[in-house]
This record gives sequence, C-alpha cells and structure tokens, in this order.
Amino acid sequence: MMNLMKKTGIAAAALLLSNMAFAEPAGTYQFDKQGAHQFVMFKISHLGYSWLYGRFNDFNGTFTVDADNPENSKVEATIQTASVDSNHAERDKHLRSDDFLDVDKYPTATFKSTSIEQTGDDTAKITGNFTLHGVTKPVTLDAKMIGYGDDPWGGYRMGLEASTSLKLADFGITKNLGPASETVDIIISVEGIKK
Repeated sequence: MMNLMKKTGIAAAALLLSNMAFAEPAGTYQFDKQGAHQFVMFKISHLGYSWLYGRFNDFNGTFTVDADNPENSKVEATIQTASVDSNHAERDKHLRSDDFLDVDKYPTATFKSTSIEQTGDDTAKITGNFTLHGVTKPVTLDAKMIGYGDDPWGGYRMGLEASTSLKLADFGITKNLGPASETVDIIISVEGIKK
C-alpha cells in the first residue's frame, strides 16, 4: 500500500510535468485541490486473484510550463500518506502502520521533477525524485496532456494524466504479500489552475 502511495505521488508529479510540456500558455499552475479535480490512484494484485484499488485523498502541488523549452518545465507534488483510502477502514489502518507506509514516521511522500522528454505532440516521459517511506528513488512517469483553456469561472486550466509502476521493496516496504503483489500501478489525473 505504501508503494502504491508512493507510485501515486510519482504519478501525480509526472502528470503535472507532462501538462507543462505540452501547454501553449506558459506559466505556473496550482493543483485544483479545492475543486477536487485531482486524483492519485493505485492498484495492486491481491494474491494474484483480484485487484485491490485505492487512492490518496490529500495531496497538492504545482507545475510550471515552459512552452518554448518544454524540457525546462517542472513539477512538484506532496502526498499526505495518512490519507490512503482503500474503501476498508481496517485495511487502511494496516496500510498506515509500520508494515507499509508508517505514516507516523513518514507523513509525506514527495515528487520533484528532474527532466522531461517529449515523446509526441501531447505525450512525455517525466523523470523525477520520488521520496516514499524515507527512501528517494528516480521514477519515470508516462504522461499525456488531456487539454487546456479557459474555464467558466474566469480562470485558465490545464489537465494531465500519468502512470507508472513501482516495486514496494525499492522503497523499503518489505512486507511479504507474495510474488504477485511486489509492484503497484499508479495513475494520476490532475487539473491545474494558472496562477
């Protein structure tokens, strides 16, 4: 679960970076936390028999778009690990324990981009340092810009989606869940509001 959270945090950062890379309008964008137009989701196999889905309910971040030089765009995101939500209170309590996320010791997971490689008109690979469970590792997100433009309230928005897969053991989460549950898939969907 902790790995999932980490992946989620990484996925969210990747989405932000991809938005920045493809946006015509340059500038800095704040995640739309107030309107809840942002999601960090994860899925992990349960014993190889089914998928366990979840999300992190509390995270925030910014991305800066350099339209002329997309490789100079950047993104930062912070996830509150205690906000993990798998739709089961007892399981979430276990995920927050030192078997997984150890939220008392590691209350946040963070992502800071280090490079971006544009792979298409609206796609990119966003690489950055992801810190989870006290361990920092480079992570690459496959990102896609969904759209951008004026919103009905006088603002300007940009939306991105990104995904990645993480190995829990790489971030010091070594609880044995069986070989089918060693990796977690992360999906991030974010709208940013231009400052």
